[in-house]
Amino acid sequence: MQDTTAPRLTMGASEWLMLLGLSLLWGGSFLFVGLAVRELPTLTIVGARVALAALALWAVVLLTGRAVPRAPGVWAAFLGMGLLNNAIPFVLIVHGQQEIASGLASILNATTPLFTVLVAGALLADERMTLPRVLGVGAGFAGVVVMIGPGLLSGLGSGVGAQLSILGAALSYGFAGVFGRRFRRLGVDPVTTAAGQVTGSTLMLAPLVLLLDRPWALPVPSAQAVLAVLALALVSTALAYILYFRILARAGATNLGLVTFLIPVWAVLLGVLVLGERLEPRQFAGMLLIGCGLAAMDGRLLRRLRG
Repeated sequence: MQDTTAPRLTMGASEWLMLLGLSLLWGGSFLFVGLAVRELPTLTIVGARVALAALALWAVVLLTGRAVPRAPGVWAAFLGMGLLNNAIPFVLIVHGQQEIASGLASILNATTPLFTVLVAGALLADERMTLPRVLGVGAGFAGVVVMIGPGLLSGLGSGVGAQLSILGAALSYGFAGVFGRRFRRLGVDPVTTAAGQVTGSTLMLAPLVLLLDRPWALPVPSAQAVLAVLALALVSTALAYILYFRILARAGATNLGLVTFLIPVWAVLLGVLVLGERLEPRQFAGMLLIGCGLAAMDGRLLRRLRG
């Protein structure tokens, strides 16, 4: 009997469009964070991000008449997903970026698809490791390194603990992609799953925010900082996670991990469009490598060439 809960591992046009949209939403989060962090501490931004996203998503759930899960097993899965996909990686990334450059952190974070291929290959029968996937991930990662700047790799010799924190976050994201496959099997739709996940994240992060940042004692932020946090919560979190869980259900954890390669592309392009920056030859070369990696992961181009 065919497993109707299994994702379609070769992405169609709709899945590719959702993946591009998700990478754009997450690529724009760097702009929002950059504005908010001028006035607010990091944990406060992260806590507000997931809490406001949870409120928005539960409002959508209720307004659209979706069922609110009541089974303890589903809520336990929400907490597990919130831990793996938000709480652990957010804290590790915050810790890591206190000591290393953001460019190096981006390169290390781009190891997420590498870890996802390994974890999914070991734990999921329908996402086994194949040569095209390994080659595609390798080409995509090389593209990120070339585009951001290979010179940043010279910093690998210092701040080992911080670098391990970023790699730990990437590994956690890999496990999250595999763990999140269960929500389709549990019959929870992507909007409700997104709401449950950020709720679990809020419950875990709120004590840290209250204990360490004491947000009630902070100066009142400007309208720009408030709008940046709202955009981060509603656009780069609430809307983004609806796309995230829809792609995960339809295309699998390995394909979802490719979004990490596309985020730096949008970061560079937004810098060109919004800040007037110029594209350098290495950035074109990096984008070409990323495109080759994505084509190899998709598999259809290689099959046509063989045919």
